[in-house]
Amino acid sequence: MTASDEGYMRRALELAAQAETAGDVPVGAVLISGSLVVETRNEKEARGDATAHAEILALQAASQHLKSWRLENATLYVTKEPCVMCAGALIAARVRRIVYAANDPKGGADGGAFDILRSNATNHRIEVETGLLQSEATALLRRFFRARRERAESEGIEGAAP
Repeated sequence: MTASDEGYMRRALELAAQAETAGDVPVGAVLISGSLVVETRNEKEARGDATAHAEILALQAASQHLKSWRLENATLYVTKEPCVMCAGALIAARVRRIVYAANDPKGGADGGAFDILRSNATNHRIEVETGLLQSEATALLRRFFRARRERAESEGIEGAAP
């Protein structure tokens, strides 16, 4: 990985922190395709939309700007291992490369809970790199979910936090 990879991931972490401030799971994404730079963050709570993951929003914005669903030259930097929905969308969009920080053993699609991103059964292979700024991303996610659990416990809400 390069210094520019680290710079894009640091920006994704800043976007993740913005998502946290807005009450969403702290995931940020930066998609690069040529001179195009798309910056997104999770907005499920903000939009009331289960599909408003940072990765999906980045794909939508890039496709709209490039006027093509094919993102063969794109690299996506994301702070958490993509879920099944996002992995499927990344494969369908023909993204060239994904760099993610934190593993997601409960819902990740790169070997966390599922193994989709590197599966030989898919019609497109994505170059996947992991672990860049992993400790920072993991700490952000842990802090968010710890606070959510504590808030739910203090309010007596069962099942409010994963």
